[in-house]
Amino acid sequence: MNSVEPIPVEVDNLAKKIVDAAYKVHAALGPGLLESVYEKCLVQEFKLRGIKFRQQVDLPIIYEGIKIDAGLRLDIIVEECIIIEVKSTEQHNRLFEAQLLSYLKLANIRLGLLINFNVLIFKQGIRRIAL
Repeated sequence: MNSVEPIPVEVDNLAKKIVDAAYKVHAALGPGLLESVYEKCLVQEFKLRGIKFRQQVDLPIIYEGIKIDAGLRLDIIVEECIIIEVKSTEQHNRLFEAQLLSYLKLANIRLGLLINFNVLIFKQGIRRIAL
């Protein structure tokens, strides 16, 4: 059996801080706005909390040893160890999870959070994906 190392405690704790920040944004704004609005407010919350991040990060693909710019962009990378994919959709789509899983593999990052702000109950909008 192939065992996978658990996500480090400090990364788990950071993920909790991210979810808490996202919850605050959702509580303040509610559902129904554009993804870009939630993303901008979320990174503002990160700034207030001293959480380091990069926004709209290009993600090249290495194919056959060649770096290819395929136009992939990560919404947010937090402290170089968690990818956040921000959504504002009526229904959850499993393709969003597949997209985030691919981003994790390509970026060599083990933990991602898919956050859909267009939900009435915030907890229903969070998906945690780990490699």
